[in-house]
Amino acid sequence: MSNNSHSAEETRPVRHKLEGPQKAIVSFILSILLTLIAFATVISGEINKDFIYIILMGCAVVQVFVQMAVWMHMKDRGHAYATIGILTGVFIVFTCVIMAEYWVWW
Repeated sequence: MSNNSHSAEETRPVRHKLEGPQKAIVSFILSILLTLIAFATVISGEINKDFIYIILMGCAVVQVFVQMAVWMHMKDRGHAYATIGILTGVFIVFTCVIMAEYWVWW
């Protein structure tokens, strides 16, 4: 009888669930589709410019979330510092845009 307090189950490495390529393929196709939508919207020339800006911004926002969730793995646990850094950057940029807007406006 040994005095070792560890059992055989505790020393086994923890296996993480592996993701298949399905999510990466779907997100890649979605990224290409969003890029094609943006390109077709701009090149058509028949759409109102204000509506083009709305479509481009919508495609860009969806593209950012797809990129962060799938390719940067921000959906996984353990990315608190990266999330805090991104949110801090968004806050600083938003603040700078508002400050520039007031500087020009007044």
